[in-house]
Amino acid sequence: MQSEIFLSILVPVYNEERTLLRLLQAVLENLPEQTEVIVVDDGSSDQTPEILLGFQASVQVVRQPQNLGKGAAIRRGLELAKGKYVLIQDADLEYNPKDYPVLLKPLHEGKADIVYGSRFLNNGRRGSYLTFYIANRFLTILTNLCTGLELTDMETCYKVVPLQALKSLNLQENGFGIEPEITCRLARQTNLRFMEVPIDYLGRTHQEGKKIKWRDGVKAVFQIFRYTYFK
Repeated sequence: MQSEIFLSILVPVYNEERTLLRLLQAVLENLPEQTEVIVVDDGSSDQTPEILLGFQASVQVVRQPQNLGKGAAIRRGLELAKGKYVLIQDADLEYNPKDYPVLLKPLHEGKADIVYGSRFLNNGRRGSYLTFYIANRFLTILTNLCTGLELTDMETCYKVVPLQALKSLNLQENGFGIEPEITCRLARQTNLRFMEVPIDYLGRTHQEGKKIKWRDGVKAVFQIFRYTYFK
């Protein structure tokens, strides 16, 4: 029987006390019908747990016993998800929940099986700092060469994917390597149709709390090859 929940929004959170309140308010203000919200607190040591207490009536909250990484938080959320599709939402306000209708439209119209929200489609850097933009473009081009996809933004947080397709991957990465792992392994399932749509984006710096580091970019190169050809 088809699930009554169409969409599961997974929100991995780690020490986002500065943005979490506004982010969850925005998510709930733009919540599509038949949607559940699952917040995975990845062992936060700031005021994140206290903020989440105020949302327990509206969202499902689960806490990791320690900080394990974005990938581990997503895997935990997938264990609880009940929707037909999963949408990943970062908690740092770089991505705007007002884009949910844009992301879901191709699915409702039957034009795609997987939808990525591209920060760069038709709009160049679209709010991204130059160093992050160059790294993202390089990793996306490499992904396209390896997988045969034609993406403009592989590293985007906004990925809307069928729940069962994600579960079938048996994801392994604990950290930010979850992004190339998801894309490269999904690309090997040739029956799935990818589509990108343009989204709003407001990038932040490391000084403002951005957690991904240059080492993650280096690791991503190896992960692209690993999950395209060996896993």
